[in-house]
Amino acid sequence: MAPAGPPYDVNEQTGKDMDRARAATSIMVEEVRNYLYNSAEEWTKRRKILEVLEKDPVFDKSQREFMSRTERYTRGMALTNRVYELEEQHGWTQRDTSMAIAALDEQLPIGLHNIAFQPVFNLQGSPELVSKYGALVASRGILGCYLQTELGHGTNVGRLETTATYIPSTREFEIHSPTVTSSKWWIGALGKTATHGVVQAKLILGGKDYGPHLFFVQLRSLQDHTPLPGIVIGDIGPKSGGGFGPTDNGFAKFNRVRIPKEQMLSRFAQVTDEGEYRQPPHAKLSYGGMLYIRANMVTGGGWLMAKAATVAIRYGTVRRQGELGPDGFEKQIVSYPSTYYRLLPILSHAYVFIQLGKQLTKAFDTMASRLANGDTSLLAEMHSTTSGLKVLVSSTGVQDVEIARRSMGGHGYSAFAGLGRLYNDYLPSVTYEGDNFVLDQQVVRAALKALKTLLSSGAKPDTSKLSPSSYYLRLLVPSSSPAKPKFAPSAEEWLGSPSIVVLLLEWRAALVVQELARNAKDLDASVFQRVSKAVAEAFVARQVGDMIDGLKGKLSSGKTGEALTKLFTLYLLTTVEAGLVDLLSFGVLRSNGSGDVSRPLRLAIRKSCEDILPEAIGLTDAFGFSDWELDSALGAYNGKVYEALWNRAQAEPLNQTEVPEAYERAIKPILQRGQRQAAARMAGKAKL
Repeated sequence: MAPAGPPYDVNEQTGKDMDRARAATSIMVEEVRNYLYNSAEEWTKRRKILEVLEKDPVFDKSQREFMSRTERYTRGMALTNRVYELEEQHGWTQRDTSMAIAALDEQLPIGLHNIAFQPVFNLQGSPELVSKYGALVASRGILGCYLQTELGHGTNVGRLETTATYIPSTREFEIHSPTVTSSKWWIGALGKTATHGVVQAKLILGGKDYGPHLFFVQLRSLQDHTPLPGIVIGDIGPKSGGGFGPTDNGFAKFNRVRIPKEQMLSRFAQVTDEGEYRQPPHAKLSYGGMLYIRANMVTGGGWLMAKAATVAIRYGTVRRQGELGPDGFEKQIVSYPSTYYRLLPILSHAYVFIQLGKQLTKAFDTMASRLANGDTSLLAEMHSTTSGLKVLVSSTGVQDVEIARRSMGGHGYSAFAGLGRLYNDYLPSVTYEGDNFVLDQQVVRAALKALKTLLSSGAKPDTSKLSPSSYYLRLLVPSSSPAKPKFAPSAEEWLGSPSIVVLLLEWRAALVVQELARNAKDLDASVFQRVSKAVAEAFVARQVGDMIDGLKGKLSSGKTGEALTKLFTLYLLTTVEAGLVDLLSFGVLRSNGSGDVSRPLRLAIRKSCEDILPEAIGLTDAFGFSDWELDSALGAYNGKVYEALWNRAQAEPLNQTEVPEAYERAIKPILQRGQRQAAARMAGKAKL
């Protein structure tokens, strides 16, 4: 039995522990925060917007855990309406309003209008159509959604059953759902909110199927919001774990609904008045909407991981349990290797994906501007990159939030911890905008195509023409290949040479793709997932290497730059650790002596974690989350987690009466029945 430490006020100690951890950090928190938000001005602007929201009673979060699904939806629409009232009242820009909506930590139907409907409409609608409806779309005079997924088909867009048949005599398209399984399903904002939608349907001309195309369709009346004739619309019901509560994911069935010919999104593919088809310059142009969503998912995933890391690291800093530490109290759980080994990599993921997301969004904007001018040269690269990163970020995010929740023990299961809500809202990310296992195949297909092009380009392949997502393939060209590592680096080399780690991850990707090509006719069951992961991680690793190099010009404080370098290096090291099977299988890591080849790597990870740990609170503070944003009793800024949990529990509706309603209906009869039965047994024993 462990000896008891000196008596102390546990609740008071949590505040002291948080203050002590904050004082111990050597980084310049404000400088890191400005790095994450691009500038001090950007952070200040965001902070001012959040202050408006936090003070407004409409955005109070104290009761949302106790709300029904219908109440969550109604509240979500009230939040949305209030944001746009504030936009008008305060003269916010569109960017300011986007910041406000992103800060709400609610999955609101308006999000589908902003990221799925409006960009697709503007990018792919004809100039005439955009001119006619663009102002209404931008000002939300109409509310939109993106109707792609069907009850019977999701990721396989080519097999969608909804049809759009052209009628030359009336110059109309007839939108029709021929089967139950062709009903549009899972469509966010469709259930009760949207007035219009972009509908993905098979284009039928003269009885011939020309594949999926996009059509602008009015769904509800702008006078009374009732569904238009021929359209059956509704909500598909609650989602797993209560996730996406405020969003009305819906269904729609079309019964030969006619729309004008001009409402086909025809910037790229067109149909003449006579019904002749004009092919788009690129077959995948209609996927632009999905690419936009995937590009934004990287940044969103990074900020989600940031919240999970902040809550769990703050709680781990003030939660004491187990062995006695040097101060005579139980040790802080974050000081145990079993805790910091789980949490600090999540912190590194957050920083990497936030920075990477910014780059990806810029790349998408460049591609979109070129697409508007008919230039499709960047489309294939963007499709491959966003597919791989969507899989990597969403899989990592789901895993990280659950790891963070578990690290907090029993209290982590409380809704008041905040991570359960994050998890349930983020969980569908691995299947929406493309099921991850299917998207893996897109990454593999692009990798094999790049390899084939490289190897068939003559005796001296030009590696300078490799795209960023396939740059690792240069290693397979002998003349341009750096020396293949033949031994395991020491722990010091792992820590001090990020470029070696990047190279190892690129070797891994190159070799698994080469192996796949060699065995294309005899594939194993998991090859697509393994190859896709290796390719995506090689791409990210190179970007992380550039992030490390770029720190020198962005941060004035040496200690701050050093801390971020260690954090980015931790990302690389733990990525290598997760890919050890491949690296050992191909002999990329070899030992000069005996023993575990991976031990120096794992020692380096431990040292990296120990170096980062004193800065962990500062690095999480740099995310700039307020208590209102986190809405987590265990992630309280002041560290008073037990006090926060106690106060939150008092608001539970069950606690508003001493005796519950269930007492008369159920508890009392149970007790009385049990007492009668016990008395009868006692009486029976007395007779014996």
